[in-house]
Amino acid sequence: MVAPGIALAFIIVTGLAAAVLFGQLPINFIVVAAAVFGAYMALNIGANDVANNMGPAVGANALTMGGAIAIAAIFESLGALLAGGDVVSTISKGIIDPTTVADTQVFIWAMMAALISAALWINLATWIGAPVSTTHSVVGGVMGAGIAAAGLAAVSWPTMSTIAASWVISPVMGGVIAALFLALIKSRIIYQEDKIAAARRWVPILVGIMAGAFATYLALKGLNRVVKINIGTALLIGTALGTITWLITIPLIRKKARGLENRNKSIKLLFGLPLVISAALLSFAHGANDVANAVGPLAAIVHAAEFGTAETQVGIPIWVMVIGAFGISFGLFLFGPKLIRMVGSQITKLNPMRAYCVALSAAITVIVASWLGLPVSSTHIAVGGVFGVGFFREWDTERRWRMNSDGRPPERRIAPEERRRRRLVRRSHFMTIIAAWVITVPAAALISGGIFLALNALTS
Repeated sequence: MVAPGIALAFIIVTGLAAAVLFGQLPINFIVVAAAVFGAYMALNIGANDVANNMGPAVGANALTMGGAIAIAAIFESLGALLAGGDVVSTISKGIIDPTTVADTQVFIWAMMAALISAALWINLATWIGAPVSTTHSVVGGVMGAGIAAAGLAAVSWPTMSTIAASWVISPVMGGVIAALFLALIKSRIIYQEDKIAAARRWVPILVGIMAGAFATYLALKGLNRVVKINIGTALLIGTALGTITWLITIPLIRKKARGLENRNKSIKLLFGLPLVISAALLSFAHGANDVANAVGPLAAIVHAAEFGTAETQVGIPIWVMVIGAFGISFGLFLFGPKLIRMVGSQITKLNPMRAYCVALSAAITVIVASWLGLPVSSTHIAVGGVFGVGFFREWDTERRWRMNSDGRPPERRIAPEERRRRRLVRRSHFMTIIAAWVITVPAAALISGGIFLALNALTS
């Protein structure tokens, strides 16, 4: 009961801090309640969403669980506080028509319902072991509250259709990119006769690609909150830093590869540090972006309570941002290991090369999606990358079995039943996660609509 006890203490302290820091007398209990639920939401984001960044590194044994939690807590908080942005869209990218919730009281209850429902759904998903999109949870919450407040006409269905499309686009794109990089590593390094010589040539290139991708990713998703950067400028930044990293890495990899044995285990050592750095950078970018999921509705409620108006965009007070940053870190520390293990080792077995492909695919997919203007989920991309490397390994293993079986006598060939038993992606986890993704928006919407109607009935 230690972890729930610490979480409860954090939530209580957050409520007390909101009562003091909001600065209005008498105490505004709506703001206190919103802060409490905002803290609860941030805890759940830390418990569920951060696993996507750290799971592959832990599963590949590049980081211990304790090291992953420490790095993620630091970089999530830095991302939230340094690049989390000053303004958030409270109507979540045009999901509902602002005029339908123009009444301040209706607006506050809608945002409160969205916050509570998203937090409850993410909590349930964490409990069953399914990494889900916190953005989609908030989207569902806002949609459900909007429908309960003003009917189906309040929802922008074209916007919802593009979000629904991202359920498919995100994991497929992430999986394909991760599988392509794994195929490149296998063909150019793993299956070469002199693996070490091949690694000396290709690992610096792969590390340079990773550095360039993450520089572009952070420019678009982190620095863009501070300084406006378009896709062309971000790509130039990424190309420059990627080239510099490639040149610096060449002598470092040659030195590290000296004396290594010509086997796969030696290659894994060369990917360890790049994988740790990529996990830290993913955490920074995640903190910069997803803190708004925790504090966006809370900031909207604080603004409405203070000024008596419902705005589509509001500034985030620093104390509200701190709640989001610390809540995500506490949630990761207290409850994160369960989902980290799920993503890192229970879907499919990862090593540093496979985990590197997952991390790189996450950065590249976000860049491509930003260029194409597609809405994507970082959770779906990362988990899709894990599925991608797992299914590619199944395909590659099956292909090699068939090639090797051609020259074997019948009694030494592997039976189809045995090959199915040796599947490298656990189908039970695959189906659970896909089901959770599909029902996230409707489930959060149903919960939110019920909560909104209950809150409205209590105050009417």
